[in-house]
Amino acid sequence: MKRRAAQADTAAMSSYRWRSALVLGLVLACAAGLSVRALELQWLDRPFLAKQGDERTMRVAKIIAHRGAITDRNGEPLALSTPVDTVWVNPQEINENIDEVPRLAKALKQEPQSLVRRVTSNLDREFLYLARHMPPEQAARIKALGIPGVYLLREYRRYYPAGEVSGHLVGFTTVDDQGQEGLELGFDQVLDGENGAKRVIQDLYGRSVQNVESIRAPRPGRDLTTSIDLRIQYLAYRELKAAMQEYRARAGSVVVIDVGTGEVLAMVNQPTYNPNDRDQIKAGLYRNRAATDIFEPGSSIKPFVIAAALESGQWRPDSVVDTAPGFLKVGTKVFEDEHPLGTIDIATILAKSSNVGMLKIALSLKPEQIWHTLTALGFGQVTGGGYPGESAGMLSHYSHWRPIGIATLSHGYGLSVTPLQLAHAYATIGAGGVSRPISFERVTGPVPGAQVIPRNVANSLVQLMESVVNAEGATGKRAAVVGYRVAGKTGTAWKSTAGGYSTDRYMAVFGGVVPATRPKLATVVVIDEPSGKLFYGGEVAAPVFSSVMTGALRLMDVPPDDLQNVPATTLVQSNDGP
Repeated sequence: MKRRAAQADTAAMSSYRWRSALVLGLVLACAAGLSVRALELQWLDRPFLAKQGDERTMRVAKIIAHRGAITDRNGEPLALSTPVDTVWVNPQEINENIDEVPRLAKALKQEPQSLVRRVTSNLDREFLYLARHMPPEQAARIKALGIPGVYLLREYRRYYPAGEVSGHLVGFTTVDDQGQEGLELGFDQVLDGENGAKRVIQDLYGRSVQNVESIRAPRPGRDLTTSIDLRIQYLAYRELKAAMQEYRARAGSVVVIDVGTGEVLAMVNQPTYNPNDRDQIKAGLYRNRAATDIFEPGSSIKPFVIAAALESGQWRPDSVVDTAPGFLKVGTKVFEDEHPLGTIDIATILAKSSNVGMLKIALSLKPEQIWHTLTALGFGQVTGGGYPGESAGMLSHYSHWRPIGIATLSHGYGLSVTPLQLAHAYATIGAGGVSRPISFERVTGPVPGAQVIPRNVANSLVQLMESVVNAEGATGKRAAVVGYRVAGKTGTAWKSTAGGYSTDRYMAVFGGVVPATRPKLATVVVIDEPSGKLFYGGEVAAPVFSSVMTGALRLMDVPPDDLQNVPATTLVQSNDGP
């Protein structure tokens, strides 16, 4: 019995030792296997695993470049880029959590089923926009939902502080911040920056936890300081809008140019639009009529035909013309004045806007003389300011002119101009016949120009145009500016229609320079189809000129040149002012 017990103990001990050895062997084998696997992962598979890890956590993030700001000449902002966030998803990632999409759709205020369809129909992509240009605080709430595959991208959205006041001039950008119209388009290469890139490590929720390296530094766009004076821009906008409402007009434009530099100080149109509201960005609203729309200028062209006459040497400022009996037949067409004027001088021809007087002067000149003068003043060509979409107008070559064509051209028909082009021509006359290129950028120092009209001719013409405002019975009396001498010309043109001209649709125009003794500003006002009882340029456009120039001259501290004709009460009120 004892022997059997001893044998049992020996067998148990042997079994224990065998099991212990087996367990130890297994442990050692596992340890060896793990060690081999560890070595394999650390050395043999390390490049592959590192690559896989990087693909899951490392991303190349875009660094959006800041678009340059647009300011007026005094630093007032016209266009700024404000930071916004764009929500995007990786469809492949979010598809693994498709049950989270309704929660995301609710936060985005989108229809859940529609969002699901968008995600599932783009599973071959790794990038899908969900919402562009959201306020950062709103985008942050979406990010806080913690839905895998949902990411934010920092972008910039264009904001226009002056709104519709400068809408036509400044233009707007696309949703991707690329210039689309106006100065935004014309100076896009200057304003647009170059995006940068960096490599980052992201966590499960797409949050950057570490910047690994900079691939390319962003290059911000350059700021643009324009020639615009926002104070004068506001003033022109206000006065034009008031005139549009008063005369129930279809459209209108005002252009103000610095005579000495060629800088555009203001350019406004009606009807206008607000570039901050993309629902208003429609072709019929956002085109800049002052630079793109052409019209027949009517009598506002007459001073430039007079310039050709003076330059020819056949006519002098004190020359007279017999306009009796008040009409003149050219070919089959009869041209007449509103009232017989008899024998009058050139100043009276401009002041009374005599068609017969202009006709006799124009027909006495060679066609090439008129054409060369008009061409030198910029008609039939763009102004050189680089404004996108600017029209060159229309001025046919003199070889195609016939007497009837010269007759109609002498009082503003048969050629087409833009408001900007017409203002440039008046600025050239005001600058003593020196043509300076139009500029939408602020310039410093003297601006060289070409002497396209003899100085004595230009100076004489300015003096003759003063009669349009201050002569007895002149057409432009309502363009007067208290304390300043004004030189300008009214214009009222029938609008062309199919087969001829309308007898009840007009373009009312006034263009001029001020102060006449030493012109500083050249301005053109165009009112398209005034529909009230008043429709002549001297009745509709001239008052707008007066109001805009009165404010602009004060804002620019231009000294008066006609104080002797200022009423005493006005002087007292002025001295009491600040």
